[in-house]
Amino acid sequence: MDLNFELILTIIFLLAGAFWLLNKFVVNQKEGLIEFAGSLAPVLGLVLVLRSFLIEPFQIPSQSMVPTLKVGDFILVSKWTYGIRLPVLRTKIIEIDSPERGDVMVFFPPHEDRYFIKRVVGLPGDKIHVLNGVVFINGDKMTQTSVAEEANSPRSVVMSENLGGVEHLMQKRTSPTRLSQNYSAVVPQGHYFMMGDNRDNSSDSRVWGPVPEDRIVGKAFARWMFWDKFLSLPSFDRAGKIQ
Repeated sequence: MDLNFELILTIIFLLAGAFWLLNKFVVNQKEGLIEFAGSLAPVLGLVLVLRSFLIEPFQIPSQSMVPTLKVGDFILVSKWTYGIRLPVLRTKIIEIDSPERGDVMVFFPPHEDRYFIKRVVGLPGDKIHVLNGVVFINGDKMTQTSVAEEANSPRSVVMSENLGGVEHLMQKRTSPTRLSQNYSAVVPQGHYFMMGDNRDNSSDSRVWGPVPEDRIVGKAFARWMFWDKFLSLPSFDRAGKIQ
């Protein structure tokens, strides 16, 4: 399981706040450890608010969203698009909007507390059917057309998929794997069916099922940097909106 940075940040902020209160009303220290620890509270509080309620940065660790997102991409995720949630507890306190088909979303899958990023394919109540690499939603075929972009595997092709009106790039094997040969599911109410854009190299809802609404983290909306190797220089050539 990944380290829960939000929990760690919250604990540190609360400790710093306790030192600030101690210094303000009890010790009244002008210099020293208690004064220094307390002085960090406003900065930590600002960072906590920004990451918990507005925007949080993430790095892409796998190839499951190729070609949309590549290993080494640094992205920005809106924490308020789908509603305001309390940090750590993840309880929604303000309703704003719901995920739409085609959104790229960060979430916790049903089976573990680890960040995943996939594309929203199925909405609550949808009937999903995948046949030989082609997605059908409620009986409607999601069209795919070839594009002049090279895949990252010699046995794969890059396609443009129309996902209910949302055009995006995806990659699939020339010979579909078991996951893409024949799969069917009905999305329960309050759940979302997620799939990686690298359709034959993605652990997604075809493996562990639809994602409950209370496991949503936020909507990925932009790439801002690419840095895949520690000794290499960061690049901003891929910066832009995520589609």
